[in-house]
Amino acid sequence: MNTHFSCVGCGKCCNDHHVPLTLPEARAWAADGGQVIVLVEAFLGNGLGLPQLQREHALRRSCRVLSGSAEAYVAITFAAYNAGPCRNLDEDLRCRIYERRPLVCRIYPMEINPHIPLNPLAKDCPPESWEQGPQLIAANELVDGELAALIQRSRQADRDDIQAKEAICGLLGIRTAALKGDGFTAYLPDMSALAKAIDQVQSAVSAAPQQAWRFHLSAEEIAGQVLAAGAQVVSDTPLDYAFIPLRAA
Repeated sequence: MNTHFSCVGCGKCCNDHHVPLTLPEARAWAADGGQVIVLVEAFLGNGLGLPQLQREHALRRSCRVLSGSAEAYVAITFAAYNAGPCRNLDEDLRCRIYERRPLVCRIYPMEINPHIPLNPLAKDCPPESWEQGPQLIAANELVDGELAALIQRSRQADRDDIQAKEAICGLLGIRTAALKGDGFTAYLPDMSALAKAIDQVQSAVSAAPQQAWRFHLSAEEIAGQVLAAGAQVVSDTPLDYAFIPLRAA
């Protein structure tokens, strides 16, 4: 595949996208008055919820936890919550924090997940973005070495931050995950509480003792499989989070 790309400044990628953040970026986003959304998914130690082809990537960006009597692996994403235009997009569709914009914004339109190939049709960029500009991909290989380095940096931050994010979730009382492939649990924590938790964990002042996680599932059949593995399943209606299903109803 050969792909050209040039940003035309349409601003579409800055609308209705929850942008994944590194831990320092999440702290800065909260300090700037933005809202961070916490998205959680997990899979079981027996492999339930873990596609074999994604095993290495999924294990690297998750940490081992307990759920009931089962071993589980939880992956946590802190993202900038953008319902509508990004708060940093000005009236001319320019980024107000361009020089310090999040790492994922610098990488767009490339994908962070190595198992998701770039698909121009799945992006918000207009057709003319793909009809001009320098070559982005040649013979299925990314041409820009600097961009490739940013992608690796983002993936590494995802791995480096996971233990801290799990501890931060413990301080915030976040302990319900969705099964990978079935959905996400989504939290909108108070930003002052999030900032305090990040500071506490990063300074090692205090951390919540490890607490068991539980699963929110989309269907009884899936819940039965998780229960059979010994994990804990939510039975009450969510109060402090939303469940975002990925499976068709």
